[in-house]
Amino acid sequence: MIPEIGQISLALALCLAVALVVFPLAGAHTGNVRWMEVARPCALGMLAFVALAFAMLAVSFFRHDFSVLYVAQHSNLKLPAMYRFAAIWGAHEGSLVLWQLILSSWTVAVALASRTLPQVLRARVLGVLGLVSIGFLLFILLTSNPFLRLFPAAADGADLNPLLQDPAMAIHPPLLYMGYVGMAVPFAFAIAALLSGRLDRRWARWTRPWTTAAWMFLTVGIALGSWWAYYELGWGGWWFWDPVENASFMPWLAGTALIHTLAVTERRGLFGNTTLLLAIAAFGLSLLGTFLVRSGVLVSVHAFASDPARGLFILVFLAVVMGGALLLYALRNAATNPQTGFRLVSRESALLVNTILLSAATVLVLFGTLYPLALDALDLGKISVGPPYFNLVFILPMLPLLLVVGAGMHASWKATDTAAWGRKLRAPAAIAILTVIILTVAAYGFAGVLTGIGILIAAWVIASALRDPVAWLLRRGPKPRRSTWGMQVAHCGLGVTTLGIVVVSAWGVETDRRLALGESLEVSGYEFQLDRIEDVQGPNYRAAQGVVNVSRDGRPVTTLYPQERVYEVQQNPMTEAGIDAGWRHDLFVALGQPLGEEAWSVRVQVKPLVRLIWLGALIMGLGGLLAISDRRYRVVAPKEDES
Repeated sequence: MIPEIGQISLALALCLAVALVVFPLAGAHTGNVRWMEVARPCALGMLAFVALAFAMLAVSFFRHDFSVLYVAQHSNLKLPAMYRFAAIWGAHEGSLVLWQLILSSWTVAVALASRTLPQVLRARVLGVLGLVSIGFLLFILLTSNPFLRLFPAAADGADLNPLLQDPAMAIHPPLLYMGYVGMAVPFAFAIAALLSGRLDRRWARWTRPWTTAAWMFLTVGIALGSWWAYYELGWGGWWFWDPVENASFMPWLAGTALIHTLAVTERRGLFGNTTLLLAIAAFGLSLLGTFLVRSGVLVSVHAFASDPARGLFILVFLAVVMGGALLLYALRNAATNPQTGFRLVSRESALLVNTILLSAATVLVLFGTLYPLALDALDLGKISVGPPYFNLVFILPMLPLLLVVGAGMHASWKATDTAAWGRKLRAPAAIAILTVIILTVAAYGFAGVLTGIGILIAAWVIASALRDPVAWLLRRGPKPRRSTWGMQVAHCGLGVTTLGIVVVSAWGVETDRRLALGESLEVSGYEFQLDRIEDVQGPNYRAAQGVVNVSRDGRPVTTLYPQERVYEVQQNPMTEAGIDAGWRHDLFVALGQPLGEEAWSVRVQVKPLVRLIWLGALIMGLGGLLAISDRRYRVVAPKEDES
C-alpha cells in the first residue's frame, strides 16, 4: 500500500501544479486578485504531496520492500542504513523525485519569502515554476515511476552501485540539485518580466538573492563532487571534464555571469536584455544536463540509468521550454531595458568583460561536450574530446577574466578616477608578485612561466578581494554592506581555488609502481613502504587492505591503509585510497591489482596545496551566503533607489 500512496501523491501534486499554473497566470492577466491568491496554497499543497511521495519511497527502502522494482534494483539486505537513505536518489527514478521535491521547495520558498513583491509579479513567477513542475511530474509518472511493483517480490536486492556507497553521496546530490534546480527561480523571474513587458532595477533586486542562493548551492555541490571523485575513484584527480561534470559546470558558469549582470541591472538599470538571456540560458543548461545524463547518449562515472524514451521526453520538454522562452524574449524584450551610458574605465565595463568571458567559457565547454555526440548522431564518426581540449580552451578566457576580476572590484560606477584606481591596486599587485617569489623560489622551485603567471593571477585576485576588508578592519575605510562583503569573500575564494589548481598541476607528483611486500618507493622526499596486506571484512564487502608506512629522512610520518574492495552482491572491484591530508600537501596511495609473488600495483602521489581547491569553493559559498543575508533584499525596493 505504501508504494500506491506514493504514486497517488505524485498524481495529486501534478493536479496542484496545473492549478498553480492556470489560476495565478489567469489572475495576473485579468487582474483577478482571488485567483492570484490561489498560488500560495497550491505551492504548499504540491510540496506536501511530493514530500509524502519521497517519504513513501524512503519507507520502502528502509523496510526492504523488494516488491518495489526500484528498491529491488538499488538496495540490498546488507546495505548499511545511511546508504539506504542515499539510495533513494542513487539512480534515475529516485533522483527525479528528489529533483521535484527540491523544485517544490524552491517554489514554496518564493511563495513565502516574496511578500514584498507586487502580487502580479509573484503570481507570474509561481505560475512559471508550476509549469516547470508539470513537466517533471509528467516525466516521473509517464516514464520514470519509482513505485512500480515487482511480482513476485525479490528475496533480496541487487545492491546500490558501490561507487555511491560513500558518505559524500548522502550530501552531494541534494546540494547539487539545490543549485541545479534553483536556476528555475531566476528563469521564472525572467519569464515574468517578459510577460509584463517591463524590467527595472527593482526586478533585479528581487531576482538577485534567489540567483545567488542557487549559485551558492551549486558551487558547494560541485566542489563536494570533486572531492568525492578525488578520494573515491582511486586515481587522485579532482576534475575529469566528464560530460556529467560539465553538465553541472555549464549552469554554474552561466549563473556566475548572471549574478554579475544582475548587479549592473540593479545598480544602474543596464544590461537588462543580457540578464534575461542569461537567466534563460542558466536554466536551459540545467535542462540540457538532465537530457545528457538520462538520455543514454553519455558514458559516465555517474550511475543514472538511461532510456531513449526518457531522453526524448526531456528533449521535447527542453525544446518547448527554451523555444517558448526565446520566442517570448524575441517578441517582448524591446520594452524591458532602457539604457544609460557609462565610461570605458568603470565597474560596468569590467562586469561586461566578465560576462563576455564567462559566456565564452560556457560556449567552449558546451561545444566540447556536444560535438562528439553530434558527430555520432549524424553517423560522421566517433571522437573523444578530453582534458587537453578543455584545459586549453578554458584557460584562454579564464586568464583575462581573473585579471579583470581583481581590477574591477576597485573600479567605480559610471566612471573611474584612474589615478585613485591605480593607487588601490598597488598593494594587491605587490602581494601577488611576492607570492610568486615565495612559491616558485622558496617553497617548490621554478616550474615554468605559465605556472608563475597562474600564481601571480591567483594571488592578485586574493589580494584584491581582501584589500577593502583589511582596510576596514584597520579602520581606514568605510564598513561595507553584507552584499559587498559577500562579493569580496566569493572572489577571494575564486583566487584560493585557482591557486590550488595551479600549484597541484605544476608540482604534483604521481608514480605507478610494482611493489612486493617489504619494498619501498621514494616520491618527493618521502619513502612509501608496503609493509603487508590484510584481509578486511566490511558490512557488505571484503577488502585487501595495504599497510603502507611513510617516512621522511628516516623518521616515521604516517601509516596509510589503501584498500581494494570487492562488494559481495555486484562483485565490483573498488579502490579506496589511503590519504594523509594536510594543507601543505596530501600523501595519496591507491592499491591496484595483485601482480603475483606477493606483489601489488601501487599508485603513489604527492599533491601540494590540493585542499585549497575545495577550501576556495567553500569560501565562495560563504560569500554567496553573506550576499543573500543583506538586509536590503528583505525590504521593498523604492523605485529610484540608487543603493
